[in-house]
Amino acid sequence: MVSQWLILRVVEVAWDEAKNVANQRRHGISFEEAAELFTSGVDYLEIFDEAHSDTEDRFLAVGPIRRGLVLVVWTERDDDTIRIISARWATRRERALYASSLEPKP
Repeated sequence: MVSQWLILRVVEVAWDEAKNVANQRRHGISFEEAAELFTSGVDYLEIFDEAHSDTEDRFLAVGPIRRGLVLVVWTERDDDTIRIISARWATRRERALYASSLEPKP
């Protein structure tokens, strides 16, 4: 007999509103929209951002939202809270990396 489990984790997504406004001007995407990546239940690629994790652990998430594929920089405040630091549309290289993460592994 095979058992399957689905674990749903409810997370709160937070951000600094001034950074949200600046991010919308610079990248054309709001943090509200980027938060869909964490709340919609879709699969996304998560990468530890070692180069920018001196004072806190930072992560890059690449995945789909309604308007396209995004890259979101985020950190965990606690087990239930994600804080968005930045969001922008994924580059061609990041889109390819995300697509390759979806391919079945041999």
